[in-house]
Amino acid sequence: MASRAKQFRYSGLDITATSLVGHYELDEYSFTETVTFDVSGDLREPGPRDIATLWYLVAGLSYYKAGAPALVDLGDTPVTPEARALLRAALLEGLGEYSFRNQIWLGDVEIIEGTPATTRHHEVDPLRVLTPFGGGIDSVVTVRSLSPALNQSLFVMSPPSGTFAPLEATAAVMDLPIVRATRHLDPQITAKNPDFFNGHVPVTAMVTLLACIAALADDRGGVVMSNEHSSSAPNMEWEGLAVNHQWSKSWVAEQLLGDAVASYIGSQFTVASFLRDRSELWVAQQFAGFTDVHGVFRSCNRAFHQSATERLATWCGRCDKCLFINLVLAPFISRRSLDEIFQGAAPLTNPDLREQLRALVGLGDEKKPFECVGDPDECAVALTTIIEMPDYANEEHLHHIAREVGSDQSLDELLEPLGVSRVPASWLR
Repeated sequence: MASRAKQFRYSGLDITATSLVGHYELDEYSFTETVTFDVSGDLREPGPRDIATLWYLVAGLSYYKAGAPALVDLGDTPVTPEARALLRAALLEGLGEYSFRNQIWLGDVEIIEGTPATTRHHEVDPLRVLTPFGGGIDSVVTVRSLSPALNQSLFVMSPPSGTFAPLEATAAVMDLPIVRATRHLDPQITAKNPDFFNGHVPVTAMVTLLACIAALADDRGGVVMSNEHSSSAPNMEWEGLAVNHQWSKSWVAEQLLGDAVASYIGSQFTVASFLRDRSELWVAQQFAGFTDVHGVFRSCNRAFHQSATERLATWCGRCDKCLFINLVLAPFISRRSLDEIFQGAAPLTNPDLREQLRALVGLGDEKKPFECVGDPDECAVALTTIIEMPDYANEEHLHHIAREVGSDQSLDELLEPLGVSRVPASWLR
């Protein structure tokens, strides 16, 4: 049985031309994480080097979680007030799901030390951007929707076990240059040590910062994320904390991250989500028109397992992610085409998954599954739209669930912009 450790310490960051090596200590344990980059520039230059420090702070949470001590020592890490604010929020809110599942309250954590960091403005080209690409419908829509005036490259993260086949196939259709990075987690943290706590970490924030480092190494002026409006919707509330599986994709996290980046290198570099003011249904509607990727994309998490031997070569057709993707695409893509996409195992028409569907539309015991899916209102609108379509006239379980749901929004409303966005005008068509 794991118990809380006494102290977590940031013990040093090494930077070479093409790699970052972060060192951490948790009581008697020492951890090392290495990220290697395929970039033309030098990570030791001021811009990428400064943001490497910010990545180092957030990446430490992958190791902090093993013991969750109430004391975090930043050592001599150069820290701005904005960086400290991002780390504090990432620890409390980014580890919200982890805290809930392990019943560990992190509001008592004290963060000490660190040395003052100053802003060093880094010159960049605002029309050259880097787009993190995961091969799902969101990143495809972002890539295809950006202004053609931009010089765009894709940023692809892979584990040491090798590249992800569906991601690579979808990226090939995009036909854009690719900048790559490989993250080597300390094997102690992946070995399922019974003395360690385990759980979800704000990995999207870590990937975003790695993309910023890669972009700055090539003097690019921005990183274009693909996080929708619904990523800000929490899953539940626990001990007064809004627990959000997608916290590091949220609007709050985007602002904190953008402010922290600017505190090191100035505000001329942009970090923003192109889809921030868009619903998952708008994204699905746009994706429906990109038929050239329908046969190769994959949004099932089983296709992206860290271990190559455990990756599925097809959609699993049973997880919440598969079901959600099927649900939001159904109003815009014919059932026959969806059956082809899911290779004959379209989960929406599988009555065995009715309880998972109920959870997606807000009728389950949990308000929203701990997964990267849309909010219940979006899912409910998708379902009530689908049952009016001839393709689904005979699916009794869909009609039964639809009669139970209610939403204050309509499909037309969800296809319009929602909320605010930090996207600059130069990124828009």
